[in-house]
Amino acid sequence: MQKKIHINLKNVKKSLFKINLYDKIQLQLSRFSMKEDVMEERSLKVVDSNKTFFGKLGNTLSKIIIPTKIGINGFVINMKRNNLLKAYDAYYGYDDDNEDKKKVLNNRYQEAFSLYLEAIDKHIMDSVYKKVKMNTASEFEKKAMGDYYNITQLKENEYIEYKYRKQKYLIELDYESLKLNEREKVLAKYIDFYLFQMDGFYKGILKNYSVKLAETSKFAKEKKVDIYNKIFDTLDEYVQKILPIKFEEDPELKAKVDHEYQRLEQFAIGELSQRDYVEKNTLLLSISRQIFTHSLPLVAAEECYEKLLEDIRKIIVKTENEKEKMESYNVLLDLLENYNIKLLSNKVYWEKSEDRDHYKKFWEKYQKTEDSNGKEVLFLKRELKILPNNEENEKIIRFYKERLVGFGVMKNIKNSYQSFGQYTRIKEKGE
Repeated sequence: MQKKIHINLKNVKKSLFKINLYDKIQLQLSRFSMKEDVMEERSLKVVDSNKTFFGKLGNTLSKIIIPTKIGINGFVINMKRNNLLKAYDAYYGYDDDNEDKKKVLNNRYQEAFSLYLEAIDKHIMDSVYKKVKMNTASEFEKKAMGDYYNITQLKENEYIEYKYRKQKYLIELDYESLKLNEREKVLAKYIDFYLFQMDGFYKGILKNYSVKLAETSKFAKEKKVDIYNKIFDTLDEYVQKILPIKFEEDPELKAKVDHEYQRLEQFAIGELSQRDYVEKNTLLLSISRQIFTHSLPLVAAEECYEKLLEDIRKIIVKTENEKEKMESYNVLLDLLENYNIKLLSNKVYWEKSEDRDHYKKFWEKYQKTEDSNGKEVLFLKRELKILPNNEENEKIIRFYKERLVGFGVMKNIKNSYQSFGQYTRIKEKGE
């Protein structure tokens, strides 16, 4: 029966030099950074017999160095992760006023962070890529590789988004790997760093979209729609992936957004209608106003609300079924409340002073109104005030007026006058 060999790692380097294996190992390790065309050659060959000590030593090292999930890349990632977490705790746990010391700790943290990301990135190219190519990858690894290339494609034209998404992707991949391997002790130490960085990445991505939204011409409607959709998708991703973890760490945050979060669960299953998407995105915006106030500034959020209002108005006028029309109308009322009460009431800068004055009058009346019907009437009157009276809005304006007639605040005056005969214009004197 073969005995197990226990290796003192401190003496490995010295022993390897005696038989000239260390140089061979170093040469093999350098090949790890080469491109895919030499990936098939990445294996360590130790010329010796299994019967000797150095033969067994060679086989042990070979198993460590071959790119696998538990091989050298995993070992390096673990080491870099531990160094990172120590640097993170040292920097963000430092509460002294010594700015020089704080700067040193920050530099150490940034360096540890870069080395950690490089280790994960190298693992993807050395291990996951090879497995996908040889069709031996798991579903998790296949998806990881697909996401990797989708993000890489952003580099040329959307570098800022690429920068945030690449870092977010690498950290998220390590986090999911820790969960899959059930490394609870490491996760307990990792979670604070993970949430801190994820918040930073999502805020950076949303801020980038907000800038692009402001820069996009009003005439480039299709491009703006694409940015709106990216904002909503990013918020949805954050709510699904990050919020549940943050709720465990921060019960106060859960209490703040729990109402909207619970309502969002109804959209998690099944195919969504256009009305469902508007309602879901309204809830996402409402949550964002409490979490991403500065990253998704009021101006950008206002544009997103206006886009949703435009969408739900079109849905209402196109819906023929009365029940479905009223369901869409209820979504509109909810959206109007979020937009007018939760957002515009905090608006400081108005492009037109008359818009600000009109809103002030609306706000004063709203604060004095207690019943829901009275508030609905105010919302409809404000809609009629701000909507351009053109062909595009003709049907929704008519719908609003019919609702106000139902409340008794407007009258539908029929024009019963009829005229017959031929008419000719009489020229006045001087014409």
